[in-house]
Amino acid sequence: MLTTAEFFQLTQWAGITTLIVAVLAIAGFIFKWGVRFQLVGVTGFMAVLTGGLFALSLVPIVRTVVPGAVRYSVVYDNGATQAVISVPPTITETELEATLRQAASDLYSYGRLGREQDQLNIRARTVIHPEPGVSQPLYLGDVKRSLRNREDEQIQIEIFSDKFAKLPKSSA
Repeated sequence: MLTTAEFFQLTQWAGITTLIVAVLAIAGFIFKWGVRFQLVGVTGFMAVLTGGLFALSLVPIVRTVVPGAVRYSVVYDNGATQAVISVPPTITETELEATLRQAASDLYSYGRLGREQDQLNIRARTVIHPEPGVSQPLYLGDVKRSLRNREDEQIQIEIFSDKFAKLPKSSA
């Protein structure tokens, strides 16, 4: 993944290229070249590309990786205060805690709005099959984090230990 310094270096090169193409476009209009209008389009595209690279050089793209977290999938997200993730039924309590921390980091966004509450609530569930042909969702835990603070130190993780007894035992 590129760093902000590398994006800034790319911004400089894209800016230089934009200026060169702009000079060519101006020369195209002065000398009435046939490609002068295409050069205007290329100049506009390069200006937009340079602006995008400059924006990426300002904000680092960093994804937090929590050790011990397992893969999960988001099965519900209202875009505001509620989300549900699905985890495999073979998960342990320590893996679930790490996965909930990972989900709390991944699903945080400045664009989430909470009207009545300012917390994002993420619930973790799995699906068990108590008998053939019957599927039952089983909520294993949840995490509550602030919608206002990216570096929330007050993350509340709750693991429902009694639900783990209902999980199928692995044969390994």
